[in-house]
Amino acid sequence: MKYNTQEKRLALPEYGRNIQRMVDYCLTIEDREERKRCANTIINVMGNMFPHLRDVNDFKHILWDHLAIMSDFKLDIDYPYEVVRKENLYTRPPRMAYNNSRIRYRHYGKMLEQMVQKATEYPEGPERNQLVHLLATQMKKSFLTWNKESVDDRKIFKDLAEFSHGQIVLHEGEYKLAESRELLARLNNNNSNKRNNNSKKNR
Repeated sequence: MKYNTQEKRLALPEYGRNIQRMVDYCLTIEDREERKRCANTIINVMGNMFPHLRDVNDFKHILWDHLAIMSDFKLDIDYPYEVVRKENLYTRPPRMAYNNSRIRYRHYGKMLEQMVQKATEYPEGPERNQLVHLLATQMKKSFLTWNKESVDDRKIFKDLAEFSHGQIVLHEGEYKLAESRELLARLNNNNSNKRNNNSKKNR
């Protein structure tokens, strides 16, 4: 008896050894038209193995890619699609560039810091005032996410001025943010709704 460990390694084990043998046989067919008919038959068999994937976009294209891979890209036929190239199959994707810049206050996050910088570019007027008020409120929410007690508006205004390099200065007598308990209630309510939605999805 011949064991799988004695057989050649399968390029795509999910299709099994019988499909690989069919592909190997297809490579030996000399007549080009007969070889193409054999390839079409193999594609149909492969598709029948995963009927639940038929609605996936480019399902047929994926099957032809897999056939090319299992033949080690040696199957000489007119493919109905442009199949993946061997040199592209094993190349590593480009390395992702990570932003390693320092985050001044982690509880606010880098995105909010960048939004404050963007707000400094707005001209004076109602639109800028509204954006600044929204940013200050979001900063207070973010602060309370990490510190569940309370935070003084003066602390938020101080951090906002620091983020904007002194270009956005709010005074406690002129600006009033929502109370800490009100924001905490909203945060708790949102978290409760998320938990309920997740539990419904898992049922």
